[in-house]
Amino acid sequence: MDAPGRLAEHKTTVLMIDDQATVARAVGRMLRGESDIEFHFCQNPAKAIKTAIEINPTVILQDLVMPKIDGLTLVKLFRSNEKTRDIPLIVLSSKEEPAVKAKAFKLGANDYVVKLPDRVELIARIRYHSKGYIHLLERNEVAKRLVAELAAAADYVKKLLPKPLSGEVLSTDWRFEPSTSLGGDSFGYHWLDEEHFVIYLLDVCGHGIGAALLSVSAINVLRSQTLPNTDFRKPDQVFVGLNEAFLMENHNGMYFTIWYGVYNKSSRTLVYASAGHPPALLIDSDGTKTLGTPNMIIGAFREAHYQSDRIDLNGPSRLYVFSDGAYEIRMPPDNTMWTFESFVELMANPRPRETSRLDHLWEFATRGVGPEGLDDDFSILEITFR
Repeated sequence: MDAPGRLAEHKTTVLMIDDQATVARAVGRMLRGESDIEFHFCQNPAKAIKTAIEINPTVILQDLVMPKIDGLTLVKLFRSNEKTRDIPLIVLSSKEEPAVKAKAFKLGANDYVVKLPDRVELIARIRYHSKGYIHLLERNEVAKRLVAELAAAADYVKKLLPKPLSGEVLSTDWRFEPSTSLGGDSFGYHWLDEEHFVIYLLDVCGHGIGAALLSVSAINVLRSQTLPNTDFRKPDQVFVGLNEAFLMENHNGMYFTIWYGVYNKSSRTLVYASAGHPPALLIDSDGTKTLGTPNMIIGAFREAHYQSDRIDLNGPSRLYVFSDGAYEIRMPPDNTMWTFESFVELMANPRPRETSRLDHLWEFATRGVGPEGLDDDFSILEITFR
């Protein structure tokens, strides 16, 4: 097993496929003394694919005239096999034939050499093609590690999310589906004291580990209430504190949008503010209301000013807080972008009895999503006030 953080070391490995052992011995002598080159020989072309998969060469030398299997057919087989299709392939021929050469290149050969070439030329070609393939292998390893790190980061972000609540005053539910490239969505809610319940959802610009780290940092500040001189019952004060703590100039040019609300259970009042973020939806017996304020994103300007608003809740109500990834989705059959108005209509309409409203939204939003997944994080909170 490779040491953590290090790429596997790839040695120049040559596999020669030729029914004539004398030719293979001649090539082996040419390569003898080259400490960075490992030489393998396969005399049976029927076993060429299997041998290549076993030793994983960085370059293949292959004769074009062999019994039982035509050399051009073998080129085609190498290129059609997932495990060998990218290995550089140098075909060896007894003479220069333009038509055969053209067909070999068309089928996927990387080079064409009349055997036997000069030793210096052959070694140069082997090293040239091997170097390119080794770079490809290294890039693939980096990509695999990055995918694994992104998956681990997404799992970490998800573990920080709060558990659904169910009580006499309110209940909560949520859906969070990170995109394949790991976005910067995160959210939370908790009781600030016996009277006040806080709800927040933020979305960091961009994707990747950097966005996720900033998202986690901001969420941890809100969870631990560590902004100085800030009353966390007042959204405008919270935004001022967040803006000072997360200025773009100090965070690699990244910013985030946020929706933040505080519910007072005694007065049944919701104080809220949004900063560059989609408005929340409040649905009650009177209809659907959008709750948002025209504030600047968090982190853009040092002296930014923020304002909040409030609304009284009359009777049982449902509040939805979400990121733009919950509705900016391309829909079948013509791949058009789903509108915010259509999203609001879906959330306000009665849901199917057999499924939750959030599951219904998820199923509807992902009808046309392919195996590559969503382009952005899908995040939505549902708060039901009794």
